[in-house]
Amino acid sequence: MMKKIHRLVCLLLVIFAATASISRGTDFSINGNQQKNENIVQITLLHTNDHHGRFWKNSKGEYGMPARKTLIDRIRSEVESRGGLVLLLDAGDINTGMPESKMFDAEPDIKGMNLLGYDAMAVGNHEFDNPVSILRTQQSWMNFPLLSANIYDKTTKKRLFNPFAIFNFKGLKIIVLGLTTEETITQGNPENIKNIEFTSVIDYCRDMVPQLKGRSDILIALTHLGYYPNASHGSKAPGSVSLARAVNGIDVIVDGHTHETLEQPDVQNNTIIIQAGEYGKYLGRLDLTYSNRKLIQKAYKLIPVNLKKKIKTDNKTGHVFVEEEIPEDPQLFDFLSKYQKAGEDKLYNVVGSSDGEFVGDRDIIRNFETNLGNLLCRAAISKTAADLSIVNSGGVRAGLPSGPITYKDVLKVNPFGNTICTVTLTGKELITYLEKAVNMEKNTGGFAQISGATIFVSQTKVTRMLVKGKIVSDSKKYKLALPSYMAGGGDGYPKISTHPEFIDTGFVDAEVLKEYISKNSPLAIQDFQPEHDVILH
Repeated sequence: MMKKIHRLVCLLLVIFAATASISRGTDFSINGNQQKNENIVQITLLHTNDHHGRFWKNSKGEYGMPARKTLIDRIRSEVESRGGLVLLLDAGDINTGMPESKMFDAEPDIKGMNLLGYDAMAVGNHEFDNPVSILRTQQSWMNFPLLSANIYDKTTKKRLFNPFAIFNFKGLKIIVLGLTTEETITQGNPENIKNIEFTSVIDYCRDMVPQLKGRSDILIALTHLGYYPNASHGSKAPGSVSLARAVNGIDVIVDGHTHETLEQPDVQNNTIIIQAGEYGKYLGRLDLTYSNRKLIQKAYKLIPVNLKKKIKTDNKTGHVFVEEEIPEDPQLFDFLSKYQKAGEDKLYNVVGSSDGEFVGDRDIIRNFETNLGNLLCRAAISKTAADLSIVNSGGVRAGLPSGPITYKDVLKVNPFGNTICTVTLTGKELITYLEKAVNMEKNTGGFAQISGATIFVSQTKVTRMLVKGKIVSDSKKYKLALPSYMAGGGDGYPKISTHPEFIDTGFVDAEVLKEYISKNSPLAIQDFQPEHDVILH
């Protein structure tokens, strides 16, 4: 990293006119006035977050690290040719996503980040999906610092990671401070975090930000906290908006965790908050121009990385690029393709077995409760410690065979890469939500597969419900697991992802199913027979 800083410091100084455009993005306002001064420095922040194993493009040819590298190289060349500095930052969660990444403990993703020239990454909650020993191995692959100021060893009381990194450029000192959500203690794997403490981000920053601000010209918080509009984080830990409002002096918060696509920054208490969606679908670009160490101009753009949109022509549906196609960097493509091919070959590995077929036939699963529906729901309950689970049948695209089950068989069942979400509801809220589920038409993707509850229905109304054999109380709270597609309002379900106690765990449904099959094989189909969850009377 020091070599890179030295290279950046040695760039030629180019004089900017104070009124010159600094970005193809849109200008936005914060406090600060334009000044006439020739001592002008440009800093460009490029950022991503919540990568989750997407080093390779998807089946439609969208995103992927080779195309991202081409885009980053173009911007870096443009900015550096004018004497500016580019800092490339990631707000955490490189783990838990695509199987081709997970098989290699995210080695292709991390080494791909090295080749893209990342300068720092925050520790995300999903970095603890693996034991700390694997996290340390991942850290050893990184040519950039992994940052978090609020994670400690419970026994030694020492920090597990460096709290910040310092970059010097043309007389400006830039500090990048890493912070991790306190929710990790409840969302992470208990076995992996039992000796780890996640302290209050806001308490830490109230003490330390004034000191760090005194030592720096630009203070950037690289956070995995979550963006909650107007600080409405409900029962979840405070996010980036809460941090900006509570603590003065942070210039920019580069955030992650909630997968929010912020097309324009949210400015709170003179702090610029940015977040770039998920999976590398977008590269965020924040251009900042300083004169005499004062910010005088800023512009921002989220740049789509080969994203596509649906179009209809001649009664046919196709996909076209949202913006001009970005070519894939050939060297990085060749490097990553070896991992992708090896991962695909491993998809034929046997992950478990069953003594009979799990039925996923479209005509059956969209009309009746099936043993496969129960298997999927129980896998989600097991992974999230939920009280009950629901799955939309439209997300199930195949059954599982009798005998050996391969990873590829699992991916045929859940091919969309949805994540498992949870939402904690009162009994009254739960009945209202499931009333919609039990009234979904048959032979549609919305037809519900449910496990963990018995629901009594008269005409269209839920008259009584049991969870774990006990009658649901209006005021008591219950944890429901469901796919992210449903949570977002898919298949006609009420959108529940905005509920204050909603959590996207980030666990991909196929990975959850694979893990459950592996732990419980051989599966006996008798244990998953229809439970008559919905009783009409």
